[in-house]
Amino acid sequence: MRRLPPLRALEAFVRVVRLGSARAASDELGLSPSALSRRIANLEDFTGKKMFSRTGQAMKLTDEGRAFYDSVAPHLEALAVAVEAQSENLQLLRLRLGVLPLFGTQRLFPRLPELRQLHPRLHIDIDTGPHLIDRVGDTLDAAIILMTEPNANYHGVQLDQNTVHAICNKTLAEELGPSPGIPELEKQTFLLHTDMPLSFDAWKKALGYEALQPSAIDHYDSGQLILEAAAQGLGVAMMHDDHMRRNNDPRLAKLFDGLQVESPYSYWFVCRPVDLETRPVRIFHDWLVKAGL
Repeated sequence: MRRLPPLRALEAFVRVVRLGSARAASDELGLSPSALSRRIANLEDFTGKKMFSRTGQAMKLTDEGRAFYDSVAPHLEALAVAVEAQSENLQLLRLRLGVLPLFGTQRLFPRLPELRQLHPRLHIDIDTGPHLIDRVGDTLDAAIILMTEPNANYHGVQLDQNTVHAICNKTLAEELGPSPGIPELEKQTFLLHTDMPLSFDAWKKALGYEALQPSAIDHYDSGQLILEAAAQGLGVAMMHDDHMRRNNDPRLAKLFDGLQVESPYSYWFVCRPVDLETRPVRIFHDWLVKAGL
């Protein structure tokens, strides 16, 4: 049998890389900085590679260290999965996940059976309540949020990039025509999602309609409800192309169909960097990225 590397040293190395800080890794492992440094040194002695360059207390990953991590990390995760699958005494893994309802119904839930097959012990508590970002690290382990860009204090993965469109009931679209002017649009009610306030301004700017002042603006906190409101003829909704395509509602039509306006918002997976080291968060994070939701 081949000689195995020092597993505690490997764990210390991976934690430093993933957390981006030797101090954070020391705190997570309950080690002193000197003890952590010794473990890293043991790994360097074993591999003959310099994993980090050191300046005072700072540790910066070298090119050799990055190549080593990229090569080894997937195998460590596979080992953890294999041990988990063969362990009868492990408790359920529980993830508290915040999700916007439309993302959940359109994109997440149709794919969750795949995750359940891969990790049957992972169970997810779904929270669709307000202020998801403020509750990450408190009542939530992670969240999938529609936003411009997460704060640097969070680990964030951008899941998509969409364009913004004005959509409405087909009957209204026929009345307005394919390219209505400001006078026609000012007679309409516009429907805006509370999580996407900048979308309307981006759309008006792309058209050169900055002066547009509709008769009313109604706000919705649910993507599914705003799509239904538009389909029922209650107004012109500003929505992502992905939402409309996945909804596939024959009652809806686009205004200015050829117009491509980049949305200020994307869906992001966010969690605290320290929570990325917990098994439930790490499993879901890695599956989400690989699944390409």
